[in-house]
Amino acid sequence: MDKCFSDLFVLELANNHWGRVERGLAIIKAFAQVVRFNNVKAAIKLQFRDVDHFISPNFKGREDLRYIKKTEATKLERHEYATLVDAIREQGCIPMATAFDEASVDLCEEFDLPIIKVASSDLNDWFLLERIAKTRRPVIVSTGGSSEKDIDDLVSFFGKRHIPLSLNHCVSLYPSEDDELELNQIDYLRKRYPELVIGYSTHEYQDWQSSMLISYAKGARTWERHIDIEADGIPVSPYCSLPQQVDTWFKAYHKARQMCGANGGSKRIPSRREVEYLDQLVRGVYLKRDLPAGYEFHHQSIDRDFVLAIPLQKGQLSCREIMNGQVTARELKAGQALMVDDLSGPYANTPALRELIYNRGI
Repeated sequence: MDKCFSDLFVLELANNHWGRVERGLAIIKAFAQVVRFNNVKAAIKLQFRDVDHFISPNFKGREDLRYIKKTEATKLERHEYATLVDAIREQGCIPMATAFDEASVDLCEEFDLPIIKVASSDLNDWFLLERIAKTRRPVIVSTGGSSEKDIDDLVSFFGKRHIPLSLNHCVSLYPSEDDELELNQIDYLRKRYPELVIGYSTHEYQDWQSSMLISYAKGARTWERHIDIEADGIPVSPYCSLPQQVDTWFKAYHKARQMCGANGGSKRIPSRREVEYLDQLVRGVYLKRDLPAGYEFHHQSIDRDFVLAIPLQKGQLSCREIMNGQVTARELKAGQALMVDDLSGPYANTPALRELIYNRGI
């Protein structure tokens, strides 16, 4: 798995600059502060389109087509994008862009963007994907509205070219209701493409904690949300997150990491506090009768020789450590705890084991 994608947050500024560099800079500054405060790795992502050629001449100026109207209204020039990219870097975030056409990929190269995003709508736009692949840069692709074959073909395409790829589970509904999130698709993507970092591009609008906790636990390791600020009298779309909401989102991420703990691919190491708690519940060995020096223990005589009971005392052997063939080193009296030094064998003769036994219990 490519480390450039792991635990990466992509904050999608999109066209929320509304064609004004000053507004774009205000969004970058507001969210970079939240990123720094929460100590996370985050990219702030723009959207690049060659507006003059992206829209068919027959449809330019159409006020009745929302996507065309917004694309034209939010146009920025190359030097204005450069200002925003520079600001993202200066604020300590990673500059990214979604490239919607080949000319925009040129711009990604010109600005030396380390990661390129492919929108769900372009997942099988092979003209665009061929141009992106020529950059050799890592790519994140959202999978909203796709088929299994679409994704298989995409993964094969980038895999054959040895280009780092990450897939985002995405439901392309803006906004998404909680019962439309389909978070189990993270499980599906991880099982089908185990070599890839799987992420979650989210558009829900009622809760900034639950989907983070669930998606992290399911194994998502990169996330994307649209961002905006309340300014200039421009209404904030329901699927966009404000700085304080992204702050809540980041804190849910830290909580998820804390609650999930160690990597799910290996057995965790129990904490000292947990071990000490469980030691209080382990039964210690107490002598039921007098035993002479040189007496050899056997499991079939346990009921005759011992009582297993709590509490376990410091230096006392527990039910876990009585083995066949152990021999008493001295005469033992009924009722006393069986101590590590009462036996001749590995526990008494191995300093590390002996220290461990003396440091546990009450």
